[in-house]
Amino acid sequence: MATLSGLVDTHVHINYENFAADLDAVAHNWRAAGVVQLVHACVKPEDFPGMQALADRYPEVFLAVGLHPLDVERRWDAALAGRIRDYARSDKRVVAIGETGLDFFKADNPAEQERAFRDQIALAQELDLPVIIHCRDAAPATRRILEEMGPMRGVMHCWGGTPEETRWFVELGMFVSFSGIVTFKNAILLQQSVGVVPDELLLVETDCPFLAPVPKRGKRNEPAYVAHVAEKVAELRSKTPEAVAQLTAANARRLFRLPTPAA
Repeated sequence: MATLSGLVDTHVHINYENFAADLDAVAHNWRAAGVVQLVHACVKPEDFPGMQALADRYPEVFLAVGLHPLDVERRWDAALAGRIRDYARSDKRVVAIGETGLDFFKADNPAEQERAFRDQIALAQELDLPVIIHCRDAAPATRRILEEMGPMRGVMHCWGGTPEETRWFVELGMFVSFSGIVTFKNAILLQQSVGVVPDELLLVETDCPFLAPVPKRGKRNEPAYVAHVAEKVAELRSKTPEAVAQLTAANARRLFRLPTPAA
């Protein structure tokens, strides 16, 4: 894996327990790999104070706050929405709402998921923040909701859709972020989707600790491995890895309004 300068990993979960013992070493690795900024997604608002502590520890970490679709049942209400709003307003390092969205693969509660998704989109619109969207086996419903909710900034995170589905979201102006899945040999349709996304909407991520890319598949994923994702995306788009690193970093800074890193 070559060191690529200026990478941005647009979706991490380094607050998970399997990072607790060696997080400083993990940070050393991402810096050595050329990762200069990271966006830490939020699964549930209870995690947010711990995420703030990580951003205190590693200044290149920026934050999102929201509720994952697999956690909405029996939890989503106006009080929780207010808590997300308060967290987002309280910390200038919050650059997005999410992750939110729809997951019909692991849960069968579409009405509850849709209500929480719509409310979090409305929060993002109110606060002028982008939405980090989780979409699994739910592309038609996600498309419908985004069309109905109106203009917004957002990213289809850890994207796994077909080229046709990818076109739907590109036409809505959504950024599309590819993870380690794109390096898997059987991900043929997803690899074809890489070519559908215009340069200005392309992002890369790890979604660590999940979905480690080839050649690290089966191991704990970490932010340094976003370089492998960038290399595969570069191969599929007939670009150099360095060009993809620079392009996706610029896109990440534009979507999330990240500051330009110090030289």
